Amino acid sequence: MHVVIVNPSVIPAFKYGGTERVIWYLGKELVKKGHQVTFLVNAGSSCNFANVIPIDASRKIAEQIPGNADFVHFNITPDAPVSVPYLVTLHGNVNEQKQLDANTVFISKNHAERYGSSVFVHNGLDWNDYGIPDLNNTRKAFHFIGKAAWRVKNVKGAIRVIDLTNKERLMVLGGNRLNISMGFRFTTSLRTKFYGMVGGEEKNKLVNSSKGLIFPVLWHEPFGLALIESLYFGCPVFATPYGSVPEIVTKDYGFLSNNASSLAEAVENAENYSRRQCHEYAVEQFNSQKMAESYLKLYEKILDGEMLNSTAPMLKQPQLQKFLDWNP
Repeated sequence: MHVVIVNPSVIPAFKYGGTERVIWYLGKELVKKGHQVTFLVNAGSSCNFANVIPIDASRKIAEQIPGNADFVHFNITPDAPVSVPYLVTLHGNVNEQKQLDANTVFISKNHAERYGSSVFVHNGLDWNDYGIPDLNNTRKAFHFIGKAAWRVKNVKGAIRVIDLTNKERLMVLGGNRLNISMGFRFTTSLRTKFYGMVGGEEKNKLVNSSKGLIFPVLWHEPFGLALIESLYFGCPVFATPYGSVPEIVTKDYGFLSNNASSLAEAVENAENYSRRQCHEYAVEQFNSQKMAESYLKLYEKILDGEMLNSTAPMLKQPQLQKFLDWNP
């Protein structure tokens, strides 16, 4: 089967680029299973295992699907009618009540339920690219990972959690001490160190030196690659219970609360969680092979003439407040 994967971005991702990493590993697994893959992505992309077609910005993306495609996997909403069987993966949140494509796939159970659907595929990564973690090393700090300038990620809350502990320290991966992109912000906490936008081996090395992930998001997280990456390196997760987080971080792998003091108390007892158990859970449950197999089942269902959702998914309840509840 010739599968065309569509996303208007550059691949491969060198730093963050969550969607880019997910589609990269999906394509790689499909090729391993004997399928032909073409990426329809932005100019500047390259791939050593699949064809790449640069998107022509002057034309509709849906009109650029190659004629020999058997199936199209959109990671955006199609911008024109499509004659080839297809599905659409929604990677983010749409905070308005509009009908989505009937063949929309979500990336967690919670994500799907919020749009009245039951169709989801968990993201998975190729852990071979992350190296073998040292699960017995000495670890001296916790970490936050994400675009710190994006206020729903709540780096301020992560710093507050650390400051409420007796002596714990925080590594911020994805931000700077002085930030003016979202309004002036200068972090004074002496127990917080900023590493800027890091990726690849540098990011993996830092996470592999961490006691745990501080993840106090203030929105309904659709999935959260930072969660599974951290678990892979043996890091328990201390987070708010929003979106997919309770689905991914059960009691064996971390602690959830929207109260900074409660999270701080749990952080000080991070050694109660098994690094190896966290690692094995990520490897077994959130790998790219499992993700690809789940998508192939959905491809076959559509190729057999079925729709994934009997009615078009639509957000059941828009989020009226800018940020979900947080008690600092």
